[in-house]
Amino acid sequence: MKKRTITRDEEIYSILEEVSAPNVTDAMYRKGAMKGLSVRHVPKKMIGRAVTVQTLGGDWSKPVQAIDVCKKGEVLVISNDERCDIAPWGELATRSALFRGISGIVIDGAVRDWDDIIELPVPVYAKAVQPNAGEPKGFGEINTEISCCGQTVRPGDWLIGDKSGVVVIPKERAYEIARRAAEVHRTEIRIRAEIENGDTLGSLQQLLRWEKH
Repeated sequence: MKKRTITRDEEIYSILEEVSAPNVTDAMYRKGAMKGLSVRHVPKKMIGRAVTVQTLGGDWSKPVQAIDVCKKGEVLVISNDERCDIAPWGELATRSALFRGISGIVIDGAVRDWDDIIELPVPVYAKAVQPNAGEPKGFGEINTEISCCGQTVRPGDWLIGDKSGVVVIPKERAYEIARRAAEVHRTEIRIRAEIENGDTLGSLQQLLRWEKH
């Protein structure tokens, strides 16, 4: 039987499974990290390509519609125009995303039903928890370029999220960055072993020492 050839996306995913979000931002020279995601439910690492949603004022129509657009393994990334006083996402949407096979949800805005969400095995990142929900008016757009937590996110960009946070990887550089992150990870393993053998981080990294004269 002929062996199936692994796809580039499968290779990228496999590499990202072995590294951390900090490894990736190191590989990108401290770029790509989202900011402000202080609300985090991370039962497992989040890896996948982005399906993006632009919504306004907590309007939950487009975020819910986007669940049906997502393929298994993709990440739903929602911009609520930086509003954190009203939530475009909650437990029922999270449960629907879970059974759709979505790898995680990132919200530049608020989420509600947090007590229920944290019982579900899907990662959810947001800026705030807020009980108020918006109206399903249908404003916004699915799979458009958005600004989310200080980063530009386009449909098909890769995201990796763990307990340290979420990093956006430009889709056209995903393979290169993943391989570089793997090298960062291997270096960390080597340094960790040397520290356990008695060396110090400062001596291993050959840090510049500034002295006041």
